[in-house]
Amino acid sequence: MASRCWRWWGWSAWPRTRPPPAGSTPSFRHHLSTQEKTLQICVVGSGPAGFYTAQHLLKHPQAHVDIYEKQPVPFGLVRFGVAPDHPEVKNVINTFTQTAHSGRCAFWGNVEVGRDVTVPELREAYHAVVLSYGAEDHRALEVPGEELPGVCSARAFVGWYNGLPENRELEPDLSCDTAVILGQGNVALDVARILLTPPEHLERTDITKAALGVLRQSRVKTVWLVGRRGPLQVAFTIKELREMIQLPGARPILDPADFLGLQDKIKEVPRPRKRLTELLLRTATEKPGPEEAARRASASRAWGLRFFRSPQQVLPSPDGRRAAGVRLAVTRLEGVGEATRAVPTGDMEDLPCGLVLSSVGYKSRPVDPSVPFDSKLGVIPNVEGRVMDVPGLYCSGWVKRGPTGVIATTMTDSFLTGQMLLQDLKAGLLPSGPRPGYAAIQALLSSRGLGPDAEVLGGGVGGPSLGPHSLGGGCSGRGEGGGVDSLPSASGVRPVSFSDWEKLDAEEVARGQRTGKPREKLVDPQEMLRLLGH
Repeated sequence: MASRCWRWWGWSAWPRTRPPPAGSTPSFRHHLSTQEKTLQICVVGSGPAGFYTAQHLLKHPQAHVDIYEKQPVPFGLVRFGVAPDHPEVKNVINTFTQTAHSGRCAFWGNVEVGRDVTVPELREAYHAVVLSYGAEDHRALEVPGEELPGVCSARAFVGWYNGLPENRELEPDLSCDTAVILGQGNVALDVARILLTPPEHLERTDITKAALGVLRQSRVKTVWLVGRRGPLQVAFTIKELREMIQLPGARPILDPADFLGLQDKIKEVPRPRKRLTELLLRTATEKPGPEEAARRASASRAWGLRFFRSPQQVLPSPDGRRAAGVRLAVTRLEGVGEATRAVPTGDMEDLPCGLVLSSVGYKSRPVDPSVPFDSKLGVIPNVEGRVMDVPGLYCSGWVKRGPTGVIATTMTDSFLTGQMLLQDLKAGLLPSGPRPGYAAIQALLSSRGLGPDAEVLGGGVGGPSLGPHSLGGGCSGRGEGGGVDSLPSASGVRPVSFSDWEKLDAEEVARGQRTGKPREKLVDPQEMLRLLGH
């Protein structure tokens, strides 16, 4: 199938990679100078992993990097995952924009690898392919009642208020008094903070207009964050905890009994964990000063941490039509250090609520049958970014190591993958001879009705995911796929360039200025394409 990629060019498939002769160490220039000096590299995904990988690869003077993205817009989780009240974290977009402006880098949005073009076709068109598409799915609770209306993933909720197209029609029902978030990581705290922040504090952020309207009508007054283990094992960081403790109009609820004996245990833990636990300990056990006490007394909303609890079932309402609570198994800890795990004690308790948000982790999906994938770990098997048993194929970011760490972690990880790729080039382990790069992919997309010559326009590959990529179990009972069933699967649009994105960016900024926001995000891929005249 991949060989069809070249029929417009009159080129045959390129020679397979051959290891260099024993003892040889050809230079970059020598290896590529036989026919063509341009090193054609493709990166799949335009989030932090994709852009940082491209940034490192562009250090090679002959490298040209094409970045493919299924959304019409770039930046991945920086745009769709970072909380709207954390604008400083999004400043990294400036660095990514500089990379995209390089004359040797191109962004091609609205192209979904694995559906519109296959990985083998990319490998035929490029000297090397790097998969950096992140973790697009959430880990299921795998408990009875998870499918009830009123239950959804924190990932979908975050995507909803951040303008991710596939979540734009989520419509969470916030008419209840109590929400339960299952998980105690930074995403869980982000969701709790957005639920409890006074809406007027979000009016000057880039939260979507639709989300802000729903939050203005919210009746949620209490948010519980539930974790299987104890205070020493929470996954959030001190910055996010401090924001919650100081959240205007909200007070913390912590049970001092959960912290008994913790003072002695924290003496042995690393400093960041020690500082975090000490802040929890002070908040739970120390009497606040007069000013803080008055603030808490006047707070109309509250949030709390429930430790040593593991979800067993989402409880239905009497009519069985929506979630009404969570049944929790009481746990205790066994083991020490990293091996500490929660085991059930046999006791159960029910926690009433009207909204359940699952925040037990993101996970990656397999992108193409030709790419090895460890479904248990949710990663592409690799050694330092080299995909196992597939020469010339690499990975970086969450699909490489799992959904852990912060943007700086991904930067280091991606630089390492780029370094390994350039080492392989120097060792002669990548294909020799020219590769057509984007020119061949453009022709391929045109032949499938997805390129510049296409006459049929529709939701496009950057819009809501289709088929197996759509998610169920939305908060509103309408699913998390954002109305994908209304889009014809055969529809397509031409790729969106970075200059196209900058037109959309200017439009978002202009719309935001009318209401005093930094931008008003476009959330409908079809509207984006109409604005571009595609």
